[in-house]
Amino acid sequence: MTVGVYATLVATSLVLLLGEKLVQWIGVLRTYSIPAPVAGGLIVAICVLITRITTQVQVRFDSTLQAPLMLAFFSTIGLNAHLSNLKAGGPVLIRFLTLVSGLLILQNVIGILLAFALGVDPLLGILGGSVTMSGGHGTGAAWSQVFTERHGLESATEIAIGCATFGLVMGGVLGGPVARLLMRRISADELLRVQQLADETLVFEEPKAEQATTPAAIITTLALISICLAGGEVFADWIANTVFELPTFVCTLFIGVILNNVLALARVRIDQHAVALVGNVALALFLAMALMRLDLWELAALALPIISILAAQTLLMALYAIFITFPAMGRNYDAVVLCAAQCGLGLGATPTAIANMQAITNRFGHSHIAFLIVPMTGAFFMDIVNAIVIKLFLTLPFFH
Repeated sequence: MTVGVYATLVATSLVLLLGEKLVQWIGVLRTYSIPAPVAGGLIVAICVLITRITTQVQVRFDSTLQAPLMLAFFSTIGLNAHLSNLKAGGPVLIRFLTLVSGLLILQNVIGILLAFALGVDPLLGILGGSVTMSGGHGTGAAWSQVFTERHGLESATEIAIGCATFGLVMGGVLGGPVARLLMRRISADELLRVQQLADETLVFEEPKAEQATTPAAIITTLALISICLAGGEVFADWIANTVFELPTFVCTLFIGVILNNVLALARVRIDQHAVALVGNVALALFLAMALMRLDLWELAALALPIISILAAQTLLMALYAIFITFPAMGRNYDAVVLCAAQCGLGLGATPTAIANMQAITNRFGHSHIAFLIVPMTGAFFMDIVNAIVIKLFLTLPFFH
């Protein structure tokens, strides 16, 4: 049974409202800062799975709006990125990117070692490593074709989709509990500092806060987003099949950064409240739609060795965030938010990371540095580093 585009949008909106109510009603979800789109989306995905098992009817939600919503969200990230701010956050960005790169390598090392230990093709270790854990569905789908065509790995696409689905779920679930554990290690003085932060700009830190804006500002923002989408699509086509090839959402974000800073030089002000409002709506709808469209049936089809690799990756992500990222990023509140974000980046996708951060900052307070560096890291730098890491691992002798 296929649900049409408009009915899917209605269902997505209801899923978000359900998620908000679930977080309000269920103390555990609130305590562990589970994002509302994750809570509502998983409930629907589970209901779809039960329907398939009991009635043999498969419900499929239309995906027409999913990509535009994702691109619109990344456009707003770019429209909020000022080069002066990025320059100020440069040292922290480099440190966090180094930690993210280290995780990419460890994910593949763990995956390959477990593949050998379980007696399966080591390619499955990489497929269940940084290809799908940090890469998500897009990177997984792209590399699975390479694994099938060049290395003869059968069913690589199906396995990649299943692994990425697992990662997207766990990325949204793990961030909150890890942050809660680390919040206990934050000093009282640090918590007081966070609470006293000047409310100079809300942007994406408080998705539930009221944003003072006007219809004209919303229309202008939608026009700017449209320019980013159109320009990003043209740019992505231009660099396609070259060494500089990047996903369309990265190109869209890049166009947003350029547009924002060119307008700033021309002294044309962008209403950041309108950008935040539209961005938060796009993010919430995209994430809810992505999660409610998950085919959890694919997870049940994964063989025991793959399940073992994915379980190990989840444990690795939690331990890495707690014992490596948190100390390296300063053992403060910003480090907690970055750890929650890395759980999203390392197992799911950039939107999951943003949702994890919003769940934390909406409850405890702002973290401007986290919202400054995580979108750029996850949407731009990590994809480039991941491609390099994967290619380096594929040069190992046992892959030839």
